[in-house]
Formats: sequence, structure tokens, C-alpha cells
Amino acid sequence: MTATTITRQLVPESQRLSITAELFGTNFPLLLEPAVFNFAGQLSSDYQGGYWLFYLLSNGGFLMAPDTEARFRVVCENGYEGALSADALGITACLYAYSHLAFTAPTAIVLILAEHYHWLREFMFEHPEARQILRAID
Repeated sequence: MTATTITRQLVPESQRLSITAELFGTNFPLLLEPAVFNFAGQLSSDYQGGYWLFYLLSNGGFLMAPDTEARFRVVCENGYEGALSADALGITACLYAYSHLAFTAPTAIVLILAEHYHWLREFMFEHPEARQILRAID
């Protein structure tokens, strides 16, 4: 069996609205995007907002991450404490949001959120900070 590397592609600014609408409908601006921002703030008091980059994954997934070179001090309720890159914070916040919303969102979007959680988790295993992300989401 051959493992396939999951890649990501930056979503151009001009396509952000159409792509997120295609993937999540109105649930993106009303539920998912605010949840990701909220979890980023809960995970790190260093996070004070900012511009986020959007990515499509080659396995069908989607992730967003702050557009900065900064590292973020992260403290989780599960006891994890550490520093994550903006990219890793974005992955972590997206995983938190997908998981949380899969249990609380309207039924029509639940399966989509669960799929995106698993697609992003697959991608995360190839990330240089995978161990720290796993500890943060455990």
C-alpha cells in the first residue's frame, strides 16, 4: 500500500467567498468561521485577531490559519501547554471547531463538519508540529 501525501493549495482572495459557500454554505460565515476565531482566542491569549489564509486540501478538506510568522503560547483545558506556529494554531482551532460544531450545529451540516475534521486530521499527521497539535486536541 502506498501512502499519498496530502497537499494544500492557498485559496486566492477572489475565490474565498465562493469556495467557502460551496463547501459549507451559509454555515461558514455564520457558524464555522466565528467558531474557529473563538477557539483560537480560547487556546491562546496571544491571539488578538488578524487576517487568515484559507487552504483547500487535496483530500477534500479545508483549513484556515492566521497570516503571521508569530508563534502562539497555547494553554488547553486538557493540560497541554506549549507554543505553536500560526499554521499549527490554525489547524488546531479548525479541528476544535469542526469537532464542537459536529455535535451542536444543525443536522444538515453535521456530516460535512465530521468529514472535514477527519480530512484535516489526516493532513495534520504530516505537519512538522503534528505531535504538539495532537497533544493540544487530545
